[in-house]
Amino acid sequence: MSAVRCSGNLPEAFQQAVALLAKRWTPLILFVLSDGPRRFSEIAAQIEFVSDRMLSERLKELEAEGLIARQVFAEVPVRVEYRLTEQGHDLRPVLQAIVHWASKWRAGASRAAGATTQSSTPRE
Repeated sequence: MSAVRCSGNLPEAFQQAVALLAKRWTPLILFVLSDGPRRFSEIAAQIEFVSDRMLSERLKELEAEGLIARQVFAEVPVRVEYRLTEQGHDLRPVLQAIVHWASKWRAGASRAAGATTQSSTPRE
């Protein structure tokens, strides 16, 4: 991993992990690959808004970090698939916990927004 400035007050490994996972598109790529191996175009199609250049860069970073593996099949045309490594699979419960938390958070935010709208509506 590239050098990350770390606070002496927090665990260094935690700070490095958050720095990696906080990069744009990284959690989405890992989430897409948590369902199984995918080709570049399949990952891009699921995420939709990531550029090919950025997706390629993130895939290389995740491969260098040991979270995904790239497999090239000697076919014509050449087929390349990306999959989570064992370390990548270890993140699946974390990603699922984020999905669960986000659903509860968004539902709470929607209820709070509705309550705010109702309380700020003038009464006749």
